[in-house]
Amino acid sequence: MKHNMVGWFEIPVADMDRAKAFYNAVFNIEVQVQDFEGTLMGWFPFAEDKPGASGALVYNEAYKPSDTHGVLVYFASEEITKELSRVEAEGGKVIQQKTQISPEIGYMAIFVDSEGNRIALHSRA
Repeated sequence: MKHNMVGWFEIPVADMDRAKAFYNAVFNIEVQVQDFEGTLMGWFPFAEDKPGASGALVYNEAYKPSDTHGVLVYFASEEITKELSRVEAEGGKVIQQKTQISPEIGYMAIFVDSEGNRIALHSRA
């Protein structure tokens, strides 16, 4: 395979404005929202020249947030504690603090976002 396995991801939301505000504040980014005939897509920033996948928040009746089922998305982080420190103030809940996976792999943490989705963070340090 000539590329990483993940090429795109979508995170279900129940309230696009609330979810956009949550992710903007936690990650210090600007999610851009577009309406595709009733399906709202909140695009995460993407840089063509950087590694990793991009994705979107999605508001549509077919998408249901879950804190116990489905795929677990890991967001790359320079230092997990920075993002974790903003989660609860923005309406989320930290459910696993920064934990070492192994010296070779690094660290991870898990939180529930403003919409009720289980989301993970990964960092090398």
